[in-house]
Amino acid sequence: MGENQEKCIQITGSDEIAKEGNATESSQTITNQTNMTHKANYMKWLKIFVYIIFILLGQAVATLLGRLYFDKGGKSKWLGTLVQVAGFPIFFPYYIIIATNQKTNTNNNISQTEQQPTLLKLVMVYLTLGLLLAADCYLLSIGLMYLPVSTYSLISSSQLAFNAIFSFFLNSQKFTPPIINSLVLLTISSTLLVFQTESDGSANKTSKAKYILGFLCTIAGSAGYGLVLSLTQLFFNKVIKSESFKAIVDLIVYRSFVACLAIVVGLFVSGEWRGLKKEMYEFELGKVSYFMTLIWTAIVWKVYTVGCVGLIVEVSSLFSNAVCVLGLPIVPVAAVIIFHDKMSGLKGVAMALAVWGFISYSYQQYLDDCNKSKENSSSSS
Repeated sequence: MGENQEKCIQITGSDEIAKEGNATESSQTITNQTNMTHKANYMKWLKIFVYIIFILLGQAVATLLGRLYFDKGGKSKWLGTLVQVAGFPIFFPYYIIIATNQKTNTNNNISQTEQQPTLLKLVMVYLTLGLLLAADCYLLSIGLMYLPVSTYSLISSSQLAFNAIFSFFLNSQKFTPPIINSLVLLTISSTLLVFQTESDGSANKTSKAKYILGFLCTIAGSAGYGLVLSLTQLFFNKVIKSESFKAIVDLIVYRSFVACLAIVVGLFVSGEWRGLKKEMYEFELGKVSYFMTLIWTAIVWKVYTVGCVGLIVEVSSLFSNAVCVLGLPIVPVAAVIIFHDKMSGLKGVAMALAVWGFISYSYQQYLDDCNKSKENSSSSS
């Protein structure tokens, strides 16, 4: 009996030690998983922050440079369109770095190529987005040519409303009360500027007919841009199926190349190329400034594009567009200082409504993040 009791005690003790060991291992595993999750979240939000900076600075500087081109003697709508997409060669050094790394790691290269979609699908994606982007940039170029930059930027805020509508059909975006409130405010904000023609600082420079044309083209361009963002998210989710930075750069480069080809055809068909030499010599700031304005406009637009596409991949097209709207107060205020645009009471109200619309959307994004955190914590427990 004594020996049996001692054996039972030893077996029980070893079971308890084993359980304690398993509990320790499981707790360490949970701790490691938690640390990895926190690190992944930190890196994700760091990338989101960088992309937001790219959008805010890129949008403001590129818009002001685009208006500077027209304000100081630029007359070509097609050239103003071309600089919005022609900056993609700045990514060529990135491809050289990638090619160098692939030579030292062929195994990873093979696994990545196996996950790539077919060439035909990629060509269709790049053609679709490139042609839409060319048409959209042309419409926005007309708007920027005929409207004060402050009015142009405020009307462009309507792209968030269009993007939300397209995302509802293409990306299964849900319409919650904060998002609906945001769309209503942005719609009212853009509509108010229809009545701005008489009191605008550009009334003496631009006829009422050209103002209306610029207004309509900006609205149409904003709708087109909302569609491009929604399609970009759809193609990333359904076709490209990758969240790597290389996939982002590929999309930007190839769709920009397609857009450039379409715009160059338009430049020559329209005959505007004949007046570019005269335009260069008559530019008020000089020939060097003419080239520098075009070059830097192209580069800054690409920085802005990286931010937009990056946020689409990390969050959604609607969030990317909402950040674009966040930059609205920057452009009109800078336009008042640089181009002496008049900041009327009506523009002030439109700006306030646009910012309010962004805050309303951001609140919905905050609620979504809270719900995801609760779901993750409940699933891990």
